[in-house]
Amino acid sequence: MLPVRAGAQPVDLLLVLCVDASGSIDPEEFRFQREGYADAISDARILKAIASGRRGAIAVAFVEGGTPGGPRTVVDWGRVHDQASADTYAARILAAPRTPQSYNALGDAIAHATGMIRSSPIAADKAVIDVSGDGPDNRSHVPAAVARDEAVRAGITINALVVVKEGSSIAERGERLVASYTRDVIGGPGVFVVVARDYPDFAQAIFNKMIREIAAANGSHDTAEASR
Repeated sequence: MLPVRAGAQPVDLLLVLCVDASGSIDPEEFRFQREGYADAISDARILKAIASGRRGAIAVAFVEGGTPGGPRTVVDWGRVHDQASADTYAARILAAPRTPQSYNALGDAIAHATGMIRSSPIAADKAVIDVSGDGPDNRSHVPAAVARDEAVRAGITINALVVVKEGSSIAERGERLVASYTRDVIGGPGVFVVVARDYPDFAQAIFNKMIREIAAANGSHDTAEASR
């Protein structure tokens, strides 16, 4: 089990949602992100997957990154185990102000999330950092691959969601970003990269991603993507 402070109520999974809030994300795209995460967390199918775990609960933290050395915890750890707790956490995500960020400092965001997991007051058998972004690591104080390797050594899995924005060739840009995130960001057993074609597709992509992560934490081999 991962390190824990005395008296904490255990869960099946610690999940840090590490979200791109860099300058490339315009207000509408930012809204798509926030709403996508809030909708996924409170979705009945996500809650059914959570309930299938040994403890029937996960703990979620919501982090925004971008500025080198400046990732911020937007919503701290919350225990999600039923519709009421999920709705409460989703509402906190939607209500929180956007943090000021720039560039795509993925390594610093991963390092921040790793520190949160290491100091978490909640016990769990597994921990996942869920990184999303529309660009490669850029100007991190801690390079993404270095931060990734440190997280993996701590027993943490890192998955990624790549957003391929319209403009340049989607196929070409998607291949480059997936290659970058595969090389520098993801790590641990059973890792994967999910691709969203643009921000309107973000909600479906993050839903599919969370279903897979929760199923893996619960030891399920059924990680098929669900349809909305």
